[in-house]
Amino acid sequence: MKRALEQLGLRALRQIDPEKAHGLALRALRSGLAASAGPISTPRLRTQIAGLDVPNPIGLAAGFDKNAEAIAPLSRAGFGFLEVGAATPLPQPGNPKPRLFRLREDAAAINRFGFNNDGMEAIGRRLAAAHASIPLGINLGANKTSQDRAADFAQVMAHLRGHVDFATVNVSSPNTEKLRDLQGPAALAALLDGVMQVRGNTPVFLKIAPDLNASEIADIAAVAREAKVDAIIATNTTLSRDGLQSRHAHQAGGLSGQPLFDRSTRVLAQLSEQTDIPLIGVGGVGSAEQAYAKICAGASAVQLYTALVYGGLSLVQDIALGLDRLLKRDGFASVQEAVGSRKADWL
Repeated sequence: MKRALEQLGLRALRQIDPEKAHGLALRALRSGLAASAGPISTPRLRTQIAGLDVPNPIGLAAGFDKNAEAIAPLSRAGFGFLEVGAATPLPQPGNPKPRLFRLREDAAAINRFGFNNDGMEAIGRRLAAAHASIPLGINLGANKTSQDRAADFAQVMAHLRGHVDFATVNVSSPNTEKLRDLQGPAALAALLDGVMQVRGNTPVFLKIAPDLNASEIADIAAVAREAKVDAIIATNTTLSRDGLQSRHAHQAGGLSGQPLFDRSTRVLAQLSEQTDIPLIGVGGVGSAEQAYAKICAGASAVQLYTALVYGGLSLVQDIALGLDRLLKRDGFASVQEAVGSRKADWL
């Protein structure tokens, strides 16, 4: 019955503006209307990411709950961990609307939000009051008008570190001008050093773009090792538009969803060749088989977001339980045993 109601709700939401629909979905979550499976776990799914114990390796990617408004209901939706944000030092409205587009024919989305959020003060108050039953992270961002974006990341880290289990340095969004320039080795090393100096004991993750060549991937791996980053999230959205069918394919912004799966998984596998740092695979995860493929390519865990637009929150439970069955089928007693087991398929 709950699945049928969810599908009806999804169909209704897809008839209205995507950003308005997303706001309504968050409101429904806060009102308790969404299904609550609770954290899904089995002995096979239970694992660790950068020292954090998680009931399963399926996480919510940043961007779904930008302002940390629905942490409690999301922590009951079946995920193993959550990431909210991105948060910037000052509130900012982001880019002009419309800035979110559904690409139904491609099971994808394009966004150019531009780090719209309520700012670290408001988000910090919500994080302090939140009751998450699973590990919770914050995505760190920089204000568009900032004169020192590296300092912005450190400022947000220092302000929010006491309220989260991990924090992600996001230099890979394509929607803030010149932000991706911070992925260069010298700039990235300086930025990470500033964040590490103020992190306390909070693990720091690094989120990278999928639009990187082999040399750039090697440079990022070297900088991440030197900085002692706790995990790398691969990847953010892409600027590529290869093979799209939707009429919205020409829209500016970052592409997420199914078209990103192969590209992001190849970057993940290449990265796993370069470093022993734990990796989190993101990009096009919409099924248990795709989550499993990311893990076999080198990911210790995965995250998803866009697939929820088309499949609803019940998809989380389906993926977690399906992953358990796939691990069992192939004789793996744990997620860790499967990590990187088929990496060669993506190199």
